[in-house]
Amino acid sequence: MTHWLSLAIWIPIGFGVAILAAGRDRNLDVIRAAALIGSVLGLLVTIPLYIGFDPSSASLQFVENVAWIERLNANYHLGVDGISIWFVLLTAFMTVIVVLAGWQVIETRVAQYYAAFLILSGLMVGVFAAADGLLFFVFFEATLLPMYVIIGIWGGANRIYAAIKFFLYTFAGSLLMLVALVYLYYASDGRFGIFDWHQVRLGMTEQTLLFLAFFAAFAVKVPMWPVHTWLPDAHVEAPTGGSIILAAIMLKLGAYGFLRFSLPIVPDASHELAGYVIALSLIAVVYIGLVALVQSDMKKLVAYSSIAHMGFVTLGFFIFNPMGMAGGIVQMISHGFVSGAMFFCIGVMYDRMHSREIADYGGVVNTMPRFAAFFMLFVMANAGLPATSGFVGEFMVILGAVQYNFWIALIAATTLVLGAAYSLWMYKRVIFGAVANKHVADLTDVNGREFAILALLAAAVLWMGLYPKPVTDLMDASVAELLKHVAVSKLPVETGAVQ
Repeated sequence: MTHWLSLAIWIPIGFGVAILAAGRDRNLDVIRAAALIGSVLGLLVTIPLYIGFDPSSASLQFVENVAWIERLNANYHLGVDGISIWFVLLTAFMTVIVVLAGWQVIETRVAQYYAAFLILSGLMVGVFAAADGLLFFVFFEATLLPMYVIIGIWGGANRIYAAIKFFLYTFAGSLLMLVALVYLYYASDGRFGIFDWHQVRLGMTEQTLLFLAFFAAFAVKVPMWPVHTWLPDAHVEAPTGGSIILAAIMLKLGAYGFLRFSLPIVPDASHELAGYVIALSLIAVVYIGLVALVQSDMKKLVAYSSIAHMGFVTLGFFIFNPMGMAGGIVQMISHGFVSGAMFFCIGVMYDRMHSREIADYGGVVNTMPRFAAFFMLFVMANAGLPATSGFVGEFMVILGAVQYNFWIALIAATTLVLGAAYSLWMYKRVIFGAVANKHVADLTDVNGREFAILALLAAAVLWMGLYPKPVTDLMDASVAELLKHVAVSKLPVETGAVQ
């Protein structure tokens, strides 16, 4: 058996460590080529996962399970189902994009820059592939270090503040998750298997406390309102590659945690507290959408829009129906492409003008027509235009929400209006009109490398928007199985729980 998942994890990490060991900026072409080879190989080894995946099965596939820490009964246990496979593929794809995005932009500590991203890529794949609770935690926490370094070294003027805030917020929540994992270890007679924990029966008080512990870790990572304040700072200060990978992948780690831990392990508490999660999700959709409207910094505007879009994800998960949950997962994948593309577009302009302020632009279409066309597509996808990936997930969540409660669906649907408002307002002021100043007049259109990146992302956005069936078909069985777990009470038998 070929260990495709292990290869997807350790090839990027191995290349990252090798580049870090080489570590001198003497031959930048060799360093960049090695980083590109590592990222492309990491993507290629995920293709057999898609080709060989059986969409009719909800079980873990491509399983690897060997003893890791025998004394604790912890295993190096990997596997993917119809949900996690998409995030493994998305991570590998976006890593290639990030490597290309920094090709001619990063000129200092180039080896360390690419090493950080490759190591981060492997660790994130590990999070999505882990079927052992302790292994999941190790990968989950380890992702903080490369991103902390990326923001802290290659970020903007306030990078140290943003990096520390990012680390403290996300690390603090994870400490409570560790307590929850230890409790589940003893509650399951000394096992760390995540799917073993799905079968454990727990009292309502236990479930509630565990739910809150997991919520502390995952809500910060998503991030949900009101623990979202680290994200705009991190995005504004991070380099373009850091913003792309943070929005496209790292935010998904928290939402994925809800699917793997909160919903199936503590379903009774999930149902009991769903109203609060839905309320927080709607606040993110409406309030944060309004906050995005008043931003003058393009990066900060897109950062707030990411929080609003991720509110749709958590809303879809906690309305407990197939349409809503599948829509939330589709929205996660779509957001990876769209937000990554938006941050790359802002990075293209920043590399030329060294400003993210909307007021410093105007009339960019006159000097960068090809760029303006691509940027328009991504802005429309961010606003949820039909035929783009941004529409599919949001529409599915709204349909699921109508089945759950019409008024919740109506409030959620305001994101289509707000998203169009802040996205088109930014695009109009930056792209349209007469050339605003001599700096805009001196702009040059996208080069071959930038065009290739934009074309890849545009193809992904249009493919998901026009033909989402391959995505939903692969996840349907796993979503149905997850909803079965959520529907069955895990309260102890003696309480008179449903059997």
